Amino acid sequence: MQAEGGTRSLAELAARAFADYRDGRPEAMSQLVDSTTTLLWHTARAQGLSGPQAEDVVQNTWLSLVQHASGIADPQGVLKWLLTTTRREAWAVSRRSRREDVRDDMGDAMPDVAPTSDEPAAVVVRSQEQRLLWRHFKDLPERCQQLLRVIALADRPDYAQVAEALGMPVGSIGPTRGRCLAKLRSALIGDPGWATS
Repeated sequence: MQAEGGTRSLAELAARAFADYRDGRPEAMSQLVDSTTTLLWHTARAQGLSGPQAEDVVQNTWLSLVQHASGIADPQGVLKWLLTTTRREAWAVSRRSRREDVRDDMGDAMPDVAPTSDEPAAVVVRSQEQRLLWRHFKDLPERCQQLLRVIALADRPDYAQVAEALGMPVGSIGPTRGRCLAKLRSALIGDPGWATS
């Protein structure tokens, strides 16, 4: 089934890969992992976990899927199953480490992006821009931080799955995202360091 523009949604890609895996094609699990791990990682991070904690949660989610693959009756539900399992595991990890400070520096909130230029001046400018961006990102309301983390890397975010991951109504995802980005844009425009970087 093709989505608008001839491309499949993440839920459709996940369902197809999972169905193929269950039909005896183990290589399809790699497709499922590749297409959904980023969303799962950001879902775990949105629950307040550190980067390493989120990685552990996602790994446990994949192990759990392999163990319970036969119990998922409809492949169309695999992405929801993965998101729910990730959230529950993240909550458990968060509860276990409540007394610790699980909020690490925002520098690892997003995977590092390889520099596009080796020029020292470009590296310095990019580094300063990233510091300013993350400083203002940390000043956003927690709800904005969670939403932007989860959808930042998706080419075509599946709002139903994002809503499920964050416990938000589907209809509020787009408007909330727009307001959050507007707040971040306004903060950056108002920062003299951003204008000179």
